[in-house]
Amino acid sequence: MKHKVEKHHRRSIRLKGYDYANSGAYFVTIVTQGRACLFGEIVNAETRLNDAGSAIERWWFELNNKFSTVETDDFVIMPNHFHGIVVIADVGADLCVGPDSEGAHIGAPLPAIVQWFKTMTTNEYLRGVKTSGWAPFQGHLWQRNYYEHVIRDEESLNRIREYILNNPAQWALDPENPAATAAEPPDIWRLQARHENKGDQPVAPTKDVRNT
Repeated sequence: MKHKVEKHHRRSIRLKGYDYANSGAYFVTIVTQGRACLFGEIVNAETRLNDAGSAIERWWFELNNKFSTVETDDFVIMPNHFHGIVVIADVGADLCVGPDSEGAHIGAPLPAIVQWFKTMTTNEYLRGVKTSGWAPFQGHLWQRNYYEHVIRDEESLNRIREYILNNPAQWALDPENPAATAAEPPDIWRLQARHENKGDQPVAPTKDVRNT
């Protein structure tokens, strides 16, 4: 019965009518299952990646080779989650321009890009568990959902870049930190997004690789 209830809640909650293959920039957040801290630690307001965290970083850059229309921008790997800016762009597209609502180019949509990233990083992490003694995870490496925010202008882009840069320094207040000492202060870009009703969107589950 629990399994049926769980499936009932796994519905698509993406932006209605939005074409994720449009050119534009997206702020993506992916969190480990159970918020397990597997990728390193924060020391003196900086992330110190372990081998698993370095593997996550390699696959992030590999997105540029896998998808011809993808450019990766600023990112940060935290002990148990990942923030990054993904740009899906036609040739000559301006990074600072939001998604073009008039037409889509031929290319992978954002959910397919995130799914590939999650699958590749999960596969490598499983190899690390088996061959290098990496800490095992329960069920899935990543949570089924991920969060994305459509970056609509240069001002928003710069605010998100600053948020990414400062994320390690805010680890003690991070809502994804199981040992957080207080609530994270509101971010300017998040406040603006909520005011415009354009905040983080939890996206339908992508296909993960189960740890067996």
